Amino acid sequence: MQLTAAEHSVRHIRRIVRSLLHEWELTELVFAVELGVSELVTNVVRHVPDRRCTVLLARLTAGVRAEVTDGCAQLPCQASEVDQDSESGRGLALLDAVVDKWGVSAAGGDGKTVWFECGTEGVSPPLTRT
Repeated sequence: MQLTAAEHSVRHIRRIVRSLLHEWELTELVFAVELGVSELVTNVVRHVPDRRCTVLLARLTAGVRAEVTDGCAQLPCQASEVDQDSESGRGLALLDAVVDKWGVSAAGGDGKTVWFECGTEGVSPPLTRT
């Protein structure tokens, strides 16, 4: 899904994520994936000048992978300390707490993709025959 994100966009994207996870019968992942996608899209709204991004949600053999790609080269950084009264700065810490793994990769040109996976912990890779 390609969009120009605004603050109201996050609510609509959560609804789409919830719908897909129900369709895929992965309702146990709704909280984590909704929160993760919400945080990443909110980062686009706050830190990407043109607010354009692509949101991808992919079903894996076990679990889900979400990606948010934007055209801003600035990498996200997890705050080492956040003031207790601050209303921002906790997004990546929340993401780290609810997903199995996450990271950032370069996305052609000046952009980046921030991604995460949920529901993949403890799943063994498929056996291969030799």
